[in-house]
Amino acid sequence: MRLLALELIFSLLDVRGHIPRFDDFRPVPASPAPAGIVHTLAAVIVVLAVLSLAIWAAVWVAIHLL
Repeated sequence: MRLLALELIFSLLDVRGHIPRFDDFRPVPASPAPAGIVHTLAAVIVVLAVLSLAIWAAVWVAIHLL
């Protein structure tokens, strides 16, 4: 289950699971594009929201089982 959650986070953040070859490196712009920053910020917010809801649900279930 942990690996599935980790794979989901990596796919949301568009992190690839391989070691890049030398040919895979492309020149990057001097400053990141604003759309890239917004995309990254949105992904971080979604991941934090999902983790917060998972913790809340676990605590809620634990309280109701007691």
